[in-house]
Amino acid sequence: MSGTPYKVVKRVLDVILSFSLLIFFSPLLLLASILIFFTDGESIFVKEPLRYGYGGKEFRMFKFRTMIPNAHRELLENPKYKELKVKWEKNDNKLRIDEDSRVTWIGKVLRRTDIDELPQLVNVLIGQMSLVGPRPTYKREIEMHLKKYPKDEKYLKYIFRVSPGMTGIWQVSGRNDISLHGRLAMEAKYVSNLNLLTDVKILLKTPKIVLSREGAYE
Repeated sequence: MSGTPYKVVKRVLDVILSFSLLIFFSPLLLLASILIFFTDGESIFVKEPLRYGYGGKEFRMFKFRTMIPNAHRELLENPKYKELKVKWEKNDNKLRIDEDSRVTWIGKVLRRTDIDELPQLVNVLIGQMSLVGPRPTYKREIEMHLKKYPKDEKYLKYIFRVSPGMTGIWQVSGRNDISLHGRLAMEAKYVSNLNLLTDVKILLKTPKIVLSREGAYE
């Protein structure tokens, strides 16, 4: 199944499953929100960076805040994090939880269980994301990457043809063991061969990946 039938069926499944999962996980979402608020007293969700969505348009991806307020801006602008920024840039915009001083104690728990990602079900429900698709990227991440790999821009033309996903081919194929260079190529190939059966296989593999922490950068 491809083309319009694929898009229609996928959107129907996204709405039904995201709504059902939001209800199922509502006690957990409420508990996480309370813990973040009462232990850190700041915003519950991450405010920045905005992510690239369908057509390359930016949107706010809902994700529980696991770091200090304005953590992304602090890393880029605060001299206190100069050495951390250098390490972050050298490591493909990734830092392990225990080496990143910006991560809060409750944030460590949320990250190591992937609970911080669950609010993205709201993005799926309102149509900004899909359950399955390319992982959302953000402006600085892509700008830095294209300086090193300018030819990778061709992959973005494919990736921006669909909505980003909560899970996807990258997550079930190695996750953080795969570089951004490899990930973009992989996701572009996924988009050029959209298939409902592939999406179902990815969805079924995801719980095992989450529980086993395979490829998780911790």
